[in-house]
Amino acid sequence: MSRGSAASSCDAVDLLGEAVVSEQEANEYASRCLELLDHLGRETRGWTDPLGKNTELFPVVNLSVKISALYSQMNPADPADSIIHLAPKLRPILRRARDLGAFVNFDMEGYAHKNATLELFRTLFTETEFRDWPHVGIVIQAYLRDAENDLLDLLDWGRARGTRFAVRLVKGAYWDFEKIKSRQNGWACPVFLQKPESDLNFELLTRILLENESTITAAFGSHNVRSIAHAQALAEQLGIDRTRFEFQLLYGMAGPVKRALVEMGYRVREYCPVGELLPGMSYLVRRLLENTSNEGFLRAKFSEKVSEDELLRNPADLISQGPNGARHVEVSSDGASLDTPAGDTYENAPLVNFVYEQNQDRMQEALARVRPQLGQKYPLVINGERVWTDKTIASINPSSPDDVVGHVAEAGIPEAERAVKAARDAFEKWSRTSFETRCRLLERAADIMHRRRFELSALEVFEVGKAWAEADGDIREAMDFCRFYAHQMRLIGRPRLTQHVLGEESYQHYWPRGVAMIIAPWNFPMAILCGMTTAALVTGNTVIMKPAEQSAVIGAMLMEIFEEAGVPPGVLNYLPGKGSVMGAHLVDHKDIDLIAFTGSREVGLRIWESAGKTREGQRELKRVICEMGGKNAVIIDADADLDEAIVDTIYSAFGYQGQKCSACSRLIILEEIYPRAIERLLNAAASLRVGNPEEPGITVGPVIDRTAHKRILEYIDIGKNESRLAFQRADVPQKGFFIPPTIFTNVSPKTRIACEEIFGPVLSVMKARDLDEAFEIANSTEFALTAGFFSRSPANIERAKAEIVAGNVYVNRSCTGAVVGRHPFGGFKMSGGGTKAGGADYLLQFVAPRVVTENITRHGFAPETTPLYRDEFLGPR
Repeated sequence: MSRGSAASSCDAVDLLGEAVVSEQEANEYASRCLELLDHLGRETRGWTDPLGKNTELFPVVNLSVKISALYSQMNPADPADSIIHLAPKLRPILRRARDLGAFVNFDMEGYAHKNATLELFRTLFTETEFRDWPHVGIVIQAYLRDAENDLLDLLDWGRARGTRFAVRLVKGAYWDFEKIKSRQNGWACPVFLQKPESDLNFELLTRILLENESTITAAFGSHNVRSIAHAQALAEQLGIDRTRFEFQLLYGMAGPVKRALVEMGYRVREYCPVGELLPGMSYLVRRLLENTSNEGFLRAKFSEKVSEDELLRNPADLISQGPNGARHVEVSSDGASLDTPAGDTYENAPLVNFVYEQNQDRMQEALARVRPQLGQKYPLVINGERVWTDKTIASINPSSPDDVVGHVAEAGIPEAERAVKAARDAFEKWSRTSFETRCRLLERAADIMHRRRFELSALEVFEVGKAWAEADGDIREAMDFCRFYAHQMRLIGRPRLTQHVLGEESYQHYWPRGVAMIIAPWNFPMAILCGMTTAALVTGNTVIMKPAEQSAVIGAMLMEIFEEAGVPPGVLNYLPGKGSVMGAHLVDHKDIDLIAFTGSREVGLRIWESAGKTREGQRELKRVICEMGGKNAVIIDADADLDEAIVDTIYSAFGYQGQKCSACSRLIILEEIYPRAIERLLNAAASLRVGNPEEPGITVGPVIDRTAHKRILEYIDIGKNESRLAFQRADVPQKGFFIPPTIFTNVSPKTRIACEEIFGPVLSVMKARDLDEAFEIANSTEFALTAGFFSRSPANIERAKAEIVAGNVYVNRSCTGAVVGRHPFGGFKMSGGGTKAGGADYLLQFVAPRVVTENITRHGFAPETTPLYRDEFLGPR
């Protein structure tokens, strides 16, 4: 820095440290900011502005603050909470900077926290204490599509504030991340997809900044000579002195450009990262990738030797020459012929992006709209008729057990018999309904879910205690099941030629099995119930749908949706009731041909055993699709990225209170990094927000009911005797079924808490000497559902892929959150029968294969060609 000062340039110091995992780390970052300000204040005492003009606008000390490093629980859905927690941490930093005559810049990071950062900036610098302070600034990223609107909003705010402030204009450093994340979630991409678009927007924003120089002090952060020259020319055209704005370039890069600007009399500031080695290396790699990308200016100039004329071309001309990147490639289909498979495509529904205020508002409105509707009564639906019973099931709000979500009619044995008859009577016609008609039913249901998406999510918040994003994810998954299984049915629905043989044609196709009994859990109350039900329906089976008692109102909503979509009477029957009474009766029933179950191992094994017994009068061998629980392990390798591993493990273990069958309940850490990893893990767990999931930023809500609450507490007591209680949250709500996030260490792989499924926010941590022992521990349980592995070693990653025994193995990401079609989900051993929900072969579990062979030789003549596909066999069964 001192060398830069002597060379007539100044520095902006960026204290490295993004996205902390705990509040302890956030507090450490805040303390380091204060220490750095004091250090810089001492070291720069006596330094003078090398240009000696407009010095009052540009303090020598310039500190860039990473906002996400100051609060570990930033949630895009709850910007107000972020501001509440960030403002008290920033005020001491701002006061110290003001006392020292320093400048503070709010850095801009990923798009998820952009709106919160902007609002935080406006909130703090509207406060009386800071309202008249001009030495503050914020970053605007030109690669964002909404950057212009953000800048104009800031300009309006600045005029109303009455004190100038600074804007650091950059292209943006997270382009790949934003593109990947938006594609994965089905969101509109927030960044321009072509570099010339970002360059053009940079020039547009440059004009806005310079035309409003009386309100905003501009700092242009770019190595692109065209962008720099454009700012110079525009400033000269507007008559702005070249010392009233500055160019900022990265420390150690573009030296010739810096020297040229200094020699021309422009104000230059080097952006200098300061921090520890590993964050510094991460920062350096990202900057190197950014500046050496195929479209980067530095690469084009110094590596590709692109001509100056080409480098300085107007970006608008470059945009017009290339495709203006659409978000999705459109796939056209001329329709399926008898010689081609179905040409339709499938895409997952996007998750709701709670970054946007309108989505936050819609969710709040849905919660307010659904709350007065709680407590209604819901009948059974048998053969299209509403059926009321003397007994009802009270579904209660686990966050507030005094609140009844709904009273649902409870089916008994008589209603079960009536439902079986209705389904059996409807089967003949439904099984002969074309698969296209059945597919369109599912797609209409998905459309209805989409229309009611926020309402359904709000109901899940009340009935099963899901946080906003978890609830939305469940509804999204239900929509995906509808559309994915419709897509898959179109692929297998038409009879397909087995081989081309002259003189003979043999077509294989599938017949439905009969009456399907669907038994679903409460933890994914819409998705799993819908997934199993739609798989049965689209393949031509009729259905008796039994939701879990704890989520029977959501089940009633699904029935309502399918009725609106046009399901015929008797084809789908809604039958909530006691699993031990009505459910057991149907499992044993001779006229139930297929059972699709997701739930506990205990119930699943009982169903599996029962289905193996043939009853008098039974016409079909029962098919059982049985998906049960897991004791899922995550392994953290010695060279794992702990920032990534800790965050994803915490989410895997405590997301939805650990009540996912895929949740991480065992964590295995290599002993080489155990001390540091366990320290960060415990601090991260201590930082989680626990409370009523009606609040948008809550991570951990209640467990499902009183029985679960009691059982989990009993397991915690067992854990205290078997191992060491390393962490247990103290401040959880007293009203409701809240369990404190709990972590045990020194856990032996053979203990009960390491072997038995707890289904709650309880994590057992084990230490392994090496990978051999880690894999041995991970594979030592009776279950084989999901597993996770964090490592930066390609060789170790390949070992994990080959050696971990689980139905779904996730590498360097959370072990929960399977996406339909993308991550077919299901396990083996005692986790299930090996089926994969949301997979290409799942529908085959619901059908019986059939082959029809015909001799087509007539008097020595046979057709030379036979179509690959033929129309359905829809005659009477």
